Amino acid sequence: MLPPYSLEQTIEQIVKEEWGRILSCIVKNVGDIQFAEDCLQDAVEAALKNWPEKGIPKSPAAWLISVSHRKAIDRVRRSKNFKSKEADLSYLSQLEQMDFGDETDQDIPDERLRLIFTCCHPALEEKTRIALTLRTIGGLKTEEIAKAFLDTPSTMAQRIVRAKKKIKLAGISYIVPDGEMLQERLKGVLAVIYLIFNEGYSASNSHQLTRVDLIEEAIRLARILMNLMPKEPEVLGLYALMILHDARRFARIDKQGEMVALEFQNRRLWDRAKIEEGNRVVKQALAMQQVGPYQLQACISAVHLNAVSWDVTDWPQITALYALLYQIQPTHVVRINHIMAVSYADSVAVALQLLDELQLEQNMSCNVSFLLLKADLFERNDQLGESLKLLERAIDLTDNEIEKRFIKRKLQGKSSYASR
Repeated sequence: MLPPYSLEQTIEQIVKEEWGRILSCIVKNVGDIQFAEDCLQDAVEAALKNWPEKGIPKSPAAWLISVSHRKAIDRVRRSKNFKSKEADLSYLSQLEQMDFGDETDQDIPDERLRLIFTCCHPALEEKTRIALTLRTIGGLKTEEIAKAFLDTPSTMAQRIVRAKKKIKLAGISYIVPDGEMLQERLKGVLAVIYLIFNEGYSASNSHQLTRVDLIEEAIRLARILMNLMPKEPEVLGLYALMILHDARRFARIDKQGEMVALEFQNRRLWDRAKIEEGNRVVKQALAMQQVGPYQLQACISAVHLNAVSWDVTDWPQITALYALLYQIQPTHVVRINHIMAVSYADSVAVALQLLDELQLEQNMSCNVSFLLLKADLFERNDQLGESLKLLERAIDLTDNEIEKRFIKRKLQGKSSYASR
């Protein structure tokens, strides 16, 4: 049931929810993302004029697809190169004869999976893949995407247009790959969705800790992908991971708008429904016995969320999960988190030794996560002076204003304690 919006808002809501499914169906039929989007936009304008007078049709998606096909024919007829496009016109005329009128929205073939893999093609740079996915599958406006990236709408519009042209000129196939290629490309698709989520979960260059719009969009994209690929365990793992992270949303910020560390969060504010859903989905993924990094991260999050307090957290289990994750994904981020878990499962001394080993292997002097963990370990080891120095360095390296204030509060608290 739709929320009690005005008719225009209701139409906009329908279009946003159905945008990716409708656009992907049109792209399949006309073979060009930009052309399909232009035709769909024409159809949306027609809906805004037609539906208030005649009412919302039984199948809005079918109506928009049919009108988009007619708009495509109109555009071809108006083009300067009409003669050279007679073959296209003949094909589009066949489309016009397709009867979508009696179909329900559920009967419309779902081609979003093809479009997701097209938008996330490795030939496109990372930022472009994210922007194009948000536009074509998520239905976000160019202005909304530009805001997420702190770009101007004109700059973002140019980026998206160039991406569509590259897909067309490079002949990037509008297909779902199979075999080994599917698994390789799927990693890229999942990475794009997770990057969108992370930008929302810990917003860079922002006066807000989170961007709820991006968090919810990433979860929605993952839910779409999970429905389209229900037997891919890492798709389920990513969805579970994001749902479990988001379950803590209202506990991460206090009433003054300040960041609250996991250790001190009010667990009664955690969303139990999301935790239960995340637990269910991650168990479903693990049952497929193809463990991957997103599933392991979801397991780690689940261990935290299922603990009734910080003190009774199962740190040995978290340590073991991070060790397994590092075997699959040997990054310094995973290693830092593993060392943090070791500090609770084993001892601070062992964790500090592991941090020193990491520092010898890689220069971590500008890594905020490394500095914050080492500062915490020094504090727990009664080395307050060393802890203060690391916090001061971390402040200068942090762009998010809420995170910066969080570190400053830690610094002030330690300074007060040290001066006693």
